[in-house]
Amino acid sequence: MSRILIIDDDPDLVSVAEIYLNSAGYEVSSANNKNDGRKAVNDIKPDLILLDVMMDTEDDGITLAQDLRRDGVQTPIIMLTSMGTITGMEFGRDNEIVPVDEFLNKPVDSEVLIEKVKKYIG
Repeated sequence: MSRILIIDDDPDLVSVAEIYLNSAGYEVSSANNKNDGRKAVNDIKPDLILLDVMMDTEDDGITLAQDLRRDGVQTPIIMLTSMGTITGMEFGRDNEIVPVDEFLNKPVDSEVLIEKVKKYIG
């Protein structure tokens, strides 16, 4: 069973995503801040990371992604953000500044979430 780690400080989003992902056959763990997320990545060794942009600070998700890549973690990262919804700006992958595999706007549609997860880990 593939392991997914959700790093997000929104307990409602985490709960809903866990329900969808569990029902699709994935094992799900979560952390609600950057430090716990980094520890969970090392402890759990997930197959995929769902990572929020803003947690304790506006860029926690971005700096965590940078740190993980700098440490050699190659696990696919899907970044979850409401910034596009709030600002109307589009975000894209950038290997140096935002080294993630994909962006999903919150709120995330369950079918889109499962489709993106399957794209990276089947």
